[in-house]
Amino acid sequence: MSLYIMRHGKTDWNEKHKLQGRTDVPLNEEGRRMAEKAREEYKDVHFDVCWCSPLIRAKETAEILLRGRDIPIITDDRLREMSFGIYEGQENSFEIPDCPINTLFWAPQDYKTPVEDGESLDELFERTGSFLKEVIEPHLEGGLDILIVGHGAMNSSIISRIKGFERKDFWSAGIENCKLMKLV
Repeated sequence: MSLYIMRHGKTDWNEKHKLQGRTDVPLNEEGRRMAEKAREEYKDVHFDVCWCSPLIRAKETAEILLRGRDIPIITDDRLREMSFGIYEGQENSFEIPDCPINTLFWAPQDYKTPVEDGESLDELFERTGSFLKEVIEPHLEGGLDILIVGHGAMNSSIISRIKGFERKDFWSAGIENCKLMKLV
């Protein structure tokens, strides 16, 4: 029994440093190449099942990664990326002085209230925590090798929960696009 996690391949919004959040942005050609490379690199890693975000960039990454293998890909809304509210689509937010969303990236322990229409870290941790408890834990106990394909902040919340990271270390795992990370 093992648990692995992977972030989707690159998108045009990644290239432009735009906040994606729940905006459903597809992979670009580089992102598809990254997923193909990961497919080759991880072809000998055993997975029984893949749970995936329903957003197209994660689903397409999972489909490319697992193409030709008899591994079910199951989407779950709790694996969607964190909502960045009105800042989704914002380009280069770090260049905007006092932009409230930047607190999430610079000092996540201080990001207590979501930006307008956004999601708080507590809400993110609650939904990923219920997913881990209701879906992942029983399947790990059943001896399955599991892959989760998701997003930067959502993956960081799962890693933080499993590794017991403090909020200040939320981003410390360094979630790279299309890199497999073994958690359990």
